[in-house]
Amino acid sequence: MTLRLANGGALDEILLDVEGQALAARSGESLAAALTAAGIHSFRDTKGGGSRGLFCGMGVCHDCLVRVDETDNRRACMTKVTGQHAVRRQTFPGRLPAHSDSLAPITIADLAVRKPDVLVIGGGAGGLSAAIAAAEAGAGVVLLDERAQSGGQYYKQPAEGRPRDAVADAQVDEGQRLVARARRAGVEILCNAEAWGAFAPMTIGATTPQGSLVFQPRRLIVAAGAYERGLPVPGWTLPGVMTTGAAQTLLKTDGVLAGRRILICGNGPLNLQIALELARAGATVVAVAELAEAVGVRQAGTVLRMLRHAPRLAWQGARMTVALRRRGIPVLSGRGLVRVEPYDGALRATLGRRAHRTLSPERDIVVDVVLMGYGFMPSNELLLALGCRHDFDATRGHLVTARNAQCETSVTGVYGVGDCCGLGGAKAACEEGWIAGADAARALGRSLPPAVTHEVAAARARLAQHRDFQAALWQLFAAPRWNTELAQPDTLICRCEEVPLGAIEAAMADGTPDIGEIKRRTRLGMGRCQGRYCAPLLASLLAERRGRPIDAHAFFAPRAPAKPVAIKDLVRAASAPPP
Repeated sequence: MTLRLANGGALDEILLDVEGQALAARSGESLAAALTAAGIHSFRDTKGGGSRGLFCGMGVCHDCLVRVDETDNRRACMTKVTGQHAVRRQTFPGRLPAHSDSLAPITIADLAVRKPDVLVIGGGAGGLSAAIAAAEAGAGVVLLDERAQSGGQYYKQPAEGRPRDAVADAQVDEGQRLVARARRAGVEILCNAEAWGAFAPMTIGATTPQGSLVFQPRRLIVAAGAYERGLPVPGWTLPGVMTTGAAQTLLKTDGVLAGRRILICGNGPLNLQIALELARAGATVVAVAELAEAVGVRQAGTVLRMLRHAPRLAWQGARMTVALRRRGIPVLSGRGLVRVEPYDGALRATLGRRAHRTLSPERDIVVDVVLMGYGFMPSNELLLALGCRHDFDATRGHLVTARNAQCETSVTGVYGVGDCCGLGGAKAACEEGWIAGADAARALGRSLPPAVTHEVAAARARLAQHRDFQAALWQLFAAPRWNTELAQPDTLICRCEEVPLGAIEAAMADGTPDIGEIKRRTRLGMGRCQGRYCAPLLASLLAERRGRPIDAHAFFAPRAPAKPVAIKDLVRAASAPPP
């Protein structure tokens, strides 16, 4: 079974040893792509005896861990094929590394320090624009990107070595232009670099290709983006159930289809876009279940607002809807995913009709893969750790970073750009990047060249239009923002520690303790994703039980590491010379 597109691979084919069997892969693609192309969706076994595979596709959930060349805990979605690797299914608890008395403990003070004028965290639309603006104004800029290619989720780039003409996509082309402009401006882009800690006043710990480093910039711009929101339903942890973004990354970056028969469920326009992309690539998209009701006459004013603020995007959306209809892909409005079950080597998904705060089961569909796309959550961990003020937006259901008109946070010298501050889309992030990058350079005494001054002025005008467009768009896709309403007592809420809803209910039975106490009683939030999926769900559940609104203190306190970091990386850096 092959799910790889004919032109989807890099030039060099490699044979991997996967559980003792030879598997064809392409140099530069992710291990997740190589396994998925072979029809393998289950990658590891959990402590509770469950099976897991690819879910987020962007290194956040850590569900796709495999053993690579005798090393455990390698994220298949972030690990590139570079040779004839031996890949093994990871079992709990994995093999512990051999003890060595020669590895002395170190602190962050032992790491080599770099002090650029401006440090940008994130290589997506906002981060690239911010880096360009600051660098073209004469500031020394370092950009950290955790992925192998810059571009972020919106400007997803093909894997290194993959033919560029394999992806005929305007977003890919625009991303390539931004990356090229940043490099021409002198931005030092460090890919495969992960910021794992933020310490006041402005200190960032990161693992990079140059080793583990500490950055102490004069100005810091955080453009960390967002990750897809999880919605717990029975079966949402099964192999073959993944986010829409994971399927899009497989397709755009590596030229691999997530499956042959695909069901897409959730809320928002991204699901429609990905349905069309997958269908054009050869997948059978059996349906798109959209929680929002169908657009009717009552939304005419909203549609006109969208046409006024962003006519090109509005018409693109209309053409996309027509294209789906021509391909016979039904968009089932007012429907959602009730549950997923294993079924004869495939998955059986139950769809339901929206009914107040639940779904009434309506029909079953058998598919290879179920995609879930229920919006996004801001990757604001570093901003929270630095003490930047946040407010809870009840309408959008997440924390929003407090910023001024220059995108500077409540912490002097720290800027927040794009979706990590509050979801506004890639276009808005790009404009905010120009504003923040230019202001950071100006604060350092740099004079803005005319081209940057003009770009910033235009960005401010475009930003207002993008925000108005997004507001109108989400009026069209308005739907209930469910949290645990669709879960059963045995449905896992914490994917990492396998904590079901019933255990959380039991922990709250004696008077709804605070979120920290529930963490101590159940281990919820103690896993590798560090509460990114379960903490918002628990915060919402607690607020509902207490009858009071959520605020910034309703979530887990930020702590380092913001993402798991291998001890060996920190130890190795202790004796490494400064770069």
